[in-house]
Amino acid sequence: MKRKEPTPSEDPIYEASSSFTSPHVDEYEGGTETPKENECQVFLSFRGKDTGKGFTDYLYTSLVDAGVRVFRDDNELRVGTEIGSELLCTIMQSKISIPIISKNYAFSKWCLRELAQVLKCKRSKGQIVLPIFYKVEPSQLRHLTGRWRDAINAHNENSDEMVVKEWEEALKEVGSMLGWEPEKIDNGHEGALVKIVVRKVMSELKGLFLLNVPAQLVGIDDHVERIMGNIDGEFTNTTVIGIYGMGGIGKTTLAKVLYNKLSGHFEYRSFVADIRETSRRKGIECIQKQLISDILRSQDEVSNVDEGIGVIESQFTSKKILVLLDDVDDNTHLNALIGDGRWFKARSIIIITTSDKRILDEARTIHMYQLNELPLDQSLMLFSRHAFGEDSPPSDYELISRDIVSTTGGLPLALVVIGSLVCGKTKEVWKETLDKLKNVPHRKVQEKLRISYDALDYDEQQIFLDIACFFIGSSKKTPTYMWDSCGFFPRKGIDILSQMSLIKVDKDGNLMMHDQLRDLGREIVRLENQKKPQKRSRLWIQEAVDVLDSNKGTNKIEALRLDKYGLGRRYTGEQFKKMTNLRFLQVRGANFTGDFQNLLPQLRWLQWEYCPSGFAMDNFLPKNLVVLELSWSEISEDWGGWGLLKMATSLKVLNLSHCLSLRRTPDLSAFKSLEILILAYCWNLEKIHPSIGDINTLVSLNVTRCSRLEELPAGIGRMEELRELIIDEIAIQEIPISRGCLMKLETLRASYCELAQLPETMGSLVSLTQLDLSHSRIGELPESMEFLVSLTLLDLSYLGIEELPESMGSLKSLCQLNLSHSGLKNYPNPWAHLCR
Repeated sequence: MKRKEPTPSEDPIYEASSSFTSPHVDEYEGGTETPKENECQVFLSFRGKDTGKGFTDYLYTSLVDAGVRVFRDDNELRVGTEIGSELLCTIMQSKISIPIISKNYAFSKWCLRELAQVLKCKRSKGQIVLPIFYKVEPSQLRHLTGRWRDAINAHNENSDEMVVKEWEEALKEVGSMLGWEPEKIDNGHEGALVKIVVRKVMSELKGLFLLNVPAQLVGIDDHVERIMGNIDGEFTNTTVIGIYGMGGIGKTTLAKVLYNKLSGHFEYRSFVADIRETSRRKGIECIQKQLISDILRSQDEVSNVDEGIGVIESQFTSKKILVLLDDVDDNTHLNALIGDGRWFKARSIIIITTSDKRILDEARTIHMYQLNELPLDQSLMLFSRHAFGEDSPPSDYELISRDIVSTTGGLPLALVVIGSLVCGKTKEVWKETLDKLKNVPHRKVQEKLRISYDALDYDEQQIFLDIACFFIGSSKKTPTYMWDSCGFFPRKGIDILSQMSLIKVDKDGNLMMHDQLRDLGREIVRLENQKKPQKRSRLWIQEAVDVLDSNKGTNKIEALRLDKYGLGRRYTGEQFKKMTNLRFLQVRGANFTGDFQNLLPQLRWLQWEYCPSGFAMDNFLPKNLVVLELSWSEISEDWGGWGLLKMATSLKVLNLSHCLSLRRTPDLSAFKSLEILILAYCWNLEKIHPSIGDINTLVSLNVTRCSRLEELPAGIGRMEELRELIIDEIAIQEIPISRGCLMKLETLRASYCELAQLPETMGSLVSLTQLDLSHSRIGELPESMEFLVSLTLLDLSYLGIEELPESMGSLKSLCQLNLSHSGLKNYPNPWAHLCR
């Protein structure tokens, strides 16, 4: 796959600091499920001399252009008599195999070996096989007549009889399967067949591109059927579907289910989530960029709205696409993304969700669908699932359950949140909750949701408000350090918020929140003082800059995000003088000047991105700082701020990623409590100060793509607490692993390294679960690998190794082994089932 250069995040506060981040996938905000990067989806088996430069090449290119990962085996270059581990892995991991049976196919032993293995996978794993009979008669394969019999007879002369018998059966079996014959499709125009095959492949793979929706949906199928009933038979033009309704009613979920149902019919798809919030933070250009990237599968830069419109209008007209635009609240956004609908090829479908029907009226949407509240029976079912884990309430709770459900107005989000609130509680709590709900006007959604917020302890409320204002989409790992330092007991708090359905933690550990709950949290903060922002606990928009510019800061302010509003500004110590309780500060591209002595005593988190090379603060002593992020900054090892920052002896997280002027790290010995150090993409970094070896608390070290870094300090190999070491794409030739050390290391990623060998001390890594050595120069594995008893994933793809140590049979926990494109000639059969 083509590797992309990293680009600065538009809003890094919404990203996780850990290397293991990904698009969020959860009940509230569904991302797209995509297959693993190294996993092949389609395997092409063909005779190169017959079709390699013609039909097969056209099919391969078309599939790749459609976003499918395809392996085509150039079997004319194969040597030997057995299918090697690389090819076996590729066939086994593929979801679909396409044998292109041409006139000389059966004369190739390699083609027949592939075909036999493909059909084995069909029988044992349910692999989909889509044969193409290229200018041959399938009946000749079924009966092995003519040249097919000649080929079998030729193989009988110099091959094992049982093997040739297997090939015979494979030819007969594939000849009996339904397949395509190019000359019988569109008068033999092969381009038409290629389009048919691509559509079929995309349809079969559609499960890999589905958006995530809740596992148990209530009442959604009826809505989908009604919408599909309106659009069936009207695919001749671009179809625009608008779904509108009040917040929390389930518009996004319905739209995602509809998107999933339609996705198999489209080669080009895009799901753009939460446009209202994203456009406010990053501008509509960011949305245009995502749409262009999804459809054109390229990273086109969009510097302004007009440029984005030009790209969409000129490049999309030839593509039939499916687009879901979620939570649109401004008609100008639709004008910038879809125009009048004529920018797209006929039969494209655009789905829009909005809370404002006027958006759809002005856009002249063809099909508008209003999503109303759930009826009582469906409401009771959804509520019961969250309150009792059943589809209906117990008999002694039925009356009060119906009473509570009737107060929620059939709003799915309220049913989920209130059901989670009373789950496992006493009848007295149920009655109190019912009384509170009865006092809330019917359509006051936020006030209903606030009942759950009010039931939280103070610490849990602070975590909820921080997530709503700053941390949606962020890894829970980094803010947990701040909350822990503030005494908020974050592990307990996050667990309770999750149980009450006020937040979701996705599979990657990212914090997610429904937009209605996000708006509730931000409204709670706004209502702390409607007229005087400086009297609120958290500020994150233009009001934050206004408070600083007018020098109105107060001790009420705990968190301040200036990000893009602070670009190029200079802030003085005087402006922060009264903010004695500020614990979170995020700025971008700004600078600080003046005396900061005795200021910001409670500061726990400083995110200072695009920090300039000149340091102008005096007497800045961040003694309580636990998170420091200086990514994308111009700082070097001689930066003036290092001396003062060494006062941050409680620092837990130091993020210096993308600091391109950094050639050496500073002395790190002052950071005795550091747990996470991120140096990723510091392309000019040549040396890590040896003091890192004195940090006994380090849990994670990430030096990805520090391409000039040729060695790691020896002290790293002695760390007792290190659990994650990520050294992808650096120039080191050895990993310093001391015997009996790194016993807590769980993840070691060393792909694209200059590593030539692993130390015998690898056996010390008894806690290692994931080991990625792909694309390195390693030629053999040490025998001590047998002691990696916790290993579950081992990636040896694109290595020059020829054999696995026999001792690796002791790795009973290993469940995923990637050997694709390795030099391995063969491996024991017991390993075959591990190949992924």
